[in-house]
Amino acid sequence: MNLSEVTERISRKLEANGAQPDRQKIESRLHRLVEEFGVNTAEAERTVTADLAREYNLTGVGSAGNTSTELHPISEIVPGDWVTIEGKIVALTPALSPSIAQNGIVADSSGAIRFVTWTRANAPAMEYGHWYRIESAVVDEYKGAPNLKIHSGTTISRMEKDAPLLPSITPVAELKPGVGSVRAKVIQDWEVSHERMLQTGLLGDETGIIKFVIWKEDTKEKLELDAVYNIFYATVDEYNSRLSLSLNTAMYISDEGDIEVGRNEIEIQGALVHVAPGSGLIKRCPVEGCNRTLSRQNYCPVHEIQPNFRYDLRLKAVLDDGIRAHNVLMQREIVEKLAGITLEEAIGIAETNPLGMDEIFYRIRNAALGRYYTCRGSEFGGRLLVNSCTPVTFKPEELAALLNRAGGEAA
Repeated sequence: MNLSEVTERISRKLEANGAQPDRQKIESRLHRLVEEFGVNTAEAERTVTADLAREYNLTGVGSAGNTSTELHPISEIVPGDWVTIEGKIVALTPALSPSIAQNGIVADSSGAIRFVTWTRANAPAMEYGHWYRIESAVVDEYKGAPNLKIHSGTTISRMEKDAPLLPSITPVAELKPGVGSVRAKVIQDWEVSHERMLQTGLLGDETGIIKFVIWKEDTKEKLELDAVYNIFYATVDEYNSRLSLSLNTAMYISDEGDIEVGRNEIEIQGALVHVAPGSGLIKRCPVEGCNRTLSRQNYCPVHEIQPNFRYDLRLKAVLDDGIRAHNVLMQREIVEKLAGITLEEAIGIAETNPLGMDEIFYRIRNAALGRYYTCRGSEFGGRLLVNSCTPVTFKPEELAALLNRAGGEAA
């Protein structure tokens, strides 16, 4: 750990309590403890903080209430603390760097936290499903959430304990970066965008919806569309102020009940100014759980040639509300109403027309392009997933008023 970062952290703690510490003096003390006496960085930080707190007659800074030997509930630890916890290893994930020996999730009855063990710490490996006492670990922040760092000064002891853990279910709308458990329904199963991705889509409960992703692993299976699951210890990530769930750390168990999903929908009204390639009549992979779009040669990137494909309709477009342009995606039912053509009719036309599937693209484009619509749906990844779409009808008196304001004449 960089001693300058530790110096800055100690300085901020002291300044928050009214002191004006000498940063050079703080770093000198840290350097002496770490370099000359071999004290681990976390212990050196605690010692220097406590010593300076006494010098400045400050209370509550580096005091016994913040010592590493006192047992802390996981839900109460915050970045900047050095702590002792007792918890169960509920997830282990592959290390993505040689500098990391182990990472995963450790939980107790109050909550769960991601942890990482550095290779240079030479700490004993922890096993999935067992309880451990972890002493003198450092808490920092990773991706907006507390993260437990196990270093060379951390002591790990396996406990003879087998207490069951029942994670608290968090409503989707109340999730925050870190680790979370939800009871949710699979409401959309999207086409994957990366060869390492097993599945992605949307989960929802009564309070809202959230994107999920499962990366390919031998032990991971897909979720079934419209099924309800209890999902324990998923990783909650944040990107561009949007939360998503990674289920590779999670255990998920199907639930026989149902959920009336509450959708955080938005409404956009504007002109449909572009119809993107990939719209119209498309072919999908028939393999159960796949649903990927096939190429013109009926090729699935996962399951290769699929002669028994199934047809579908969709519209990928841009809706301009006069302020910004929105990417929108409409599924079969909405496209049928918008274009005035059913899937069966589209298939019949494509199979008898010289242009084939291109004929359907042109018909849908001609039916929708340049017209005004009001679309409602949920926005994810910069795209509106449309649940309803209605044409905008202009009242003659409103049109006349606008023309008068512009100094024009009605046609």
